[in-house]
Amino acid sequence: MSVDAYGKLCNEVYDFTKPVGHSIGGDLEFYLERLRTCRGRILEPMTGSGRFLVPLLEAGHVVDGVDASPYMLDACRKRLEERNLKADLYQMKLQELELPHRYDAIIVPTGSFLLIEKRSESIDVLKRFYSLLAPGGRVIIDLEMPHSPTFNFEQEWKSSYELPNGDTITHQGRTVEADLFDQYHVILSRYDKWRDGQLIQSEPERFAMRWYGVEEFRYVLQDIGFTEVIISADYVHGVMPTNSKQMFTYEAVKR
Repeated sequence: MSVDAYGKLCNEVYDFTKPVGHSIGGDLEFYLERLRTCRGRILEPMTGSGRFLVPLLEAGHVVDGVDASPYMLDACRKRLEERNLKADLYQMKLQELELPHRYDAIIVPTGSFLLIEKRSESIDVLKRFYSLLAPGGRVIIDLEMPHSPTFNFEQEWKSSYELPNGDTITHQGRTVEADLFDQYHVILSRYDKWRDGQLIQSEPERFAMRWYGVEEFRYVLQDIGFTEVIISADYVHGVMPTNSKQMFTYEAVKR
């Protein structure tokens, strides 16, 4: 995983732009529906600050969360306390994932799985998911493909976020590496926090993502032992992707 991603300023932006219950393209509604009949424990690796975890708890599920970022988990705990909700949260990298429970579902929404930079490590993480599932348990994982601007090394982008307390966080960066053969790209960026026109904090970030072909990831899941693989595009269950700009959701069962 890109160890320099999701620092303190990144978490502030994430918390501001992705509040609890915020749906991105219908992802939350899709997952709530797919998990509606789930009666056992659910695990959300890369849980972040609770955008998904909290609504799942409010829907009556028992959910555990895992994240490598202490800032994300602190924000998640705060959101749970505000709503008088409880969940087991674990700080660890997915490459080290070992937990005391077995799960009926493991979910990784919104392409977060792509942040596991090395292919060998991503395969190992999927094997860890498999071992943590109860027989008949499911994984549901979102993936996406890079878009053409990803490969424009000259183009620098910049975003700005006005926080409720009056501070401003700017985020700017550019792609510095992209490998079509090995299927990954790397973005270097910087978060700057401003107060009354003065720079008060900066945070560099290295953000690496690995991508997979639509059928390639199906074969990866099947090779590990998953069955009944269903691929859905843009959160319409069972409708196959038709272009690279769509979100791909994989659902597969442990037998």
